[in-house]
Amino acid sequence: MSDPLPARSRLVQEALRAAGIAGEIIELPDSAATAPLAAAALGVPVGAIANSLVFWCDDEALLVMTSGAHRVDTARLAQRLGRGKIARATPDQVRAATGQAIGGVAPAGHPTRLTTVVDKALADYEHVWAAGGTPHTVFPLSYAELVHLTRGIVEQVD
Repeated sequence: MSDPLPARSRLVQEALRAAGIAGEIIELPDSAATAPLAAAALGVPVGAIANSLVFWCDDEALLVMTSGAHRVDTARLAQRLGRGKIARATPDQVRAATGQAIGGVAPAGHPTRLTTVVDKALADYEHVWAAGGTPHTVFPLSYAELVHLTRGIVEQVD
C-alpha cells in the first residue's frame, strides 16, 4: 500500500469529490512543478497540462488555468476581462490565496473560492492534467470538468 496523499492534496481530492469529478490524484516520484516537467513525467503533450498561474488584479488573487503551451498575455487578458492591471502574484500572495506553494497550485482546494479564468486552448484535449496541491501531485480531468470545478471564466489567455 502506498503512502497517503499529502494533506494539501487530500483537500484537493475532497474538492474533486464534492464536484462529482472522479479523477484520482497521483503522486509522482519527481517534481512536476512546471508544465514541461509534468508533461514529460506523464507522457502527454505540454499543451495538455493545465498550468495554474496566480496573478494579482484589482486587489485580489486571479487564478489562470492556462495550457502549458501558452504564456498569458496579461495586458490583453485584463482588457478582455474589463479589469485593471494583472501582475504576477508574489509567493506569499500565492500561499495566502491558495494554501499551496508555487509549482503545486491546484485548481481547487483553496481556503476560499478564487476568481478563475480557464484557457480556451485546453478544450483541444480530451483530458488535461492539473497540479494536485503539491509539486509532486497531479490529476486528470476533462476540460468541462475543469470549468465546472473552478466555475471558471472561459477565455483566450495568450
